[in-house]
Amino acid sequence: MGPGPGTACAVTLNSALTPEQQRLYQDPRVIQRLLREVRTIAVVGLSTDPQRASWFVANYLKKEGYRVIPVNPKAREILGERAYPDLASIPEPVDLVDVFRPASECLAVARQAVAAGAKALWLQLKLVNIEAAEYAVASGLTVVVDRCVKMEHGRYLGRLHWAGMNTEIISSRKARFPLSKT
Repeated sequence: MGPGPGTACAVTLNSALTPEQQRLYQDPRVIQRLLREVRTIAVVGLSTDPQRASWFVANYLKKEGYRVIPVNPKAREILGERAYPDLASIPEPVDLVDVFRPASECLAVARQAVAAGAKALWLQLKLVNIEAAEYAVASGLTVVVDRCVKMEHGRYLGRLHWAGMNTEIISSRKARFPLSKT
């Protein structure tokens, strides 16, 4: 797996995937393209509990300007957004389905994502279901497996390195800080 655009090396992190599966489902160029192009993200398994990873990730994505749609059959509203019981109930197009459910449920979620017309399926960090990934790819979706969308956003489009995290991205470009009007 070669480095993505603008990077000197690709982050490999620990993964349960084989090298071939990593090439298929963790390509840095694909991840960067998704993060740039996606606008609407349905988060399946989004918790109402701010201590849960799903809530933390969705809150981050919302603050970064993405439209976040909660999918949780037990909730009415999460992060100020109406929650839906499943993907089929969402009345607007979804670009990306981000999954925070057990691996055993991922094939059903992949089928729902395809039926809903989603463009991509993202199985969160440590969430591996190759059958679901293969089904989604065969149905025309872009798929990422065993990666955290928040961490990948922070690595490629955010300021994770400003917080002292080693993103393994080396660049000679000067960081651009947002200009404040104060």
